[in-house]
Amino acid sequence: MKPIAILGVLLIALGVAGLVIANVSFTEKKVIVDAGPLKITADQERTIPIPTIAGIIAVAIGAGLLFYGRNARG
Repeated sequence: MKPIAILGVLLIALGVAGLVIANVSFTEKKVIVDAGPLKITADQERTIPIPTIAGIIAVAIGAGLLFYGRNARG
């Protein structure tokens, strides 16, 4: 398989994953007070939304690359 076709398959997989998973959540430790030996931290949960259009575009571009990679001469 040509490298451009492999990139197309990867983009399709990432696009489908982006359509299935709507948000990515993670916990971040944030330092609230840092006064010498005294350090107070807090956990803050962050959520990053994945737009649906990004998944659709990734699948479309991946399909185009896959089609081009299979039909390209070389």
